[in-house]
Amino acid sequence: MLAIVKIAGQQFKVQEGQSLYVPHLQGKTGDKVEFNEVLFVDNSGAIATGSAIKATVKAEIVSALVQGEKVIAFKMKRRKGFRKKHGHRTHYTRIKIESIA
Repeated sequence: MLAIVKIAGQQFKVQEGQSLYVPHLQGKTGDKVEFNEVLFVDNSGAIATGSAIKATVKAEIVSALVQGEKVIAFKMKRRKGFRKKHGHRTHYTRIKIESIA
């Protein structure tokens, strides 16, 4: 069974037993979460889209906070002596899909 689900404004293609990194979700390790915004479901050839979908995706939080790679934003104006360096690490949550029902 395959589904496309909307999580925190982004679309993810998920299957049962799959683990993936999504934008940071509130909760602790071991918490159960449900996603109701399912956009597409493929159940062994039976495809459902739009308002015909009555499915929910259930998942468990494996790691509550995972930091991504460091991203450097560097600004500079030549001949002016202006240099500005900013960096950040995006926060993610690792989840494991338990069921698509």
